[in-house]
Amino acid sequence: MSEPNPITEDAVGAAVEEAVAAIAAAGDSTALKAVRTAHLGESSPLARLNGAMRQVAPEQKAAAGKLVGQARGRVNQAFAAREAEIVAAEEQAALLAETVDVTAVARRRRVGARHPISLVQEQIADVFVGMGWEVAEGPELENEWFNFDALNFPPDHPARAMQDTFFVDPVDRHLVMRTHTSPVQLRALLSRELPVYVVAPGRVYRSDEFDATHLPAFHQIEGIAIDKGLTMAHLRGTLDHFVKVLFGEEAKVRLRPNYFPFTEPSAELDLWHPTFKGGARWIEWGGCGMVNPNVLRAAGIDPDEYQGFAFGMGVERALMFRNGVQDMRDMVEGDVRFSEQFGMVV
Repeated sequence: MSEPNPITEDAVGAAVEEAVAAIAAAGDSTALKAVRTAHLGESSPLARLNGAMRQVAPEQKAAAGKLVGQARGRVNQAFAAREAEIVAAEEQAALLAETVDVTAVARRRRVGARHPISLVQEQIADVFVGMGWEVAEGPELENEWFNFDALNFPPDHPARAMQDTFFVDPVDRHLVMRTHTSPVQLRALLSRELPVYVVAPGRVYRSDEFDATHLPAFHQIEGIAIDKGLTMAHLRGTLDHFVKVLFGEEAKVRLRPNYFPFTEPSAELDLWHPTFKGGARWIEWGGCGMVNPNVLRAAGIDPDEYQGFAFGMGVERALMFRNGVQDMRDMVEGDVRFSEQFGMVV
């Protein structure tokens, strides 16, 4: 006597009904995944019924196989439909959670930062104000007489050439974009009573390449002191104090003989930088010297009664030395991240 057929319509229907109910009750992807394992996996009721095909008589296998196959198809269809609903609902919920109202006022204000060049200029000026000096400013579009003639530049000096200096058309108006802030010093001598102790920060212009160490528009800080009895010793002491405040107590200066039209004697100013990246070293920074008597005469000052000293250096180079900036172009390209890394103070 043969065993009864385990694959009946009632058994298959019960398995389908149970699977469909479980699928409909699944509320999220995790629950649906568990339902799939329980009702479509290898141990599910339909899988066990399919495995019972070996017990079915040969003449009944076709009908039994069709019954199980249709049942599995119904369950798979119900699963796919529910899966699509859940995925769509979860995607919508994620979009709602991540929605940004672009019309709303920002809840946070970005902390600003002034440009480090401005801050360095102010700190340098503060050093000299603390020594009793004044801060002076002047026009960036300057008359050639103030920029060259009164500063003892001869007519054939290379700095007057158009490949080095920006002249404003028409050239016969003798207007130039100042090549240094020295004209401010001369204007200070013409407008102030002696003695004069003035420092002049500002932007200057030269026909230089735009690269990591040169800019066609950059900043200088220059100073001039005119009084009775001033010597190179006073210049050296002033610069020594200045670099110690700016670069630390171990910083110092070295003066090497050089030539500048507006000073005599003149010296190249070197800075001993104790914390320079790569090790302490001497770095060329600027120029200085005793004010040339011809400059004093141009300002109406008797060089036999008054003497003075002057100096000048680049602000961008000071920032590079002190803060390890490798490329001057980073200072002028307008990327706010450059200023933000210094914060509100330098």
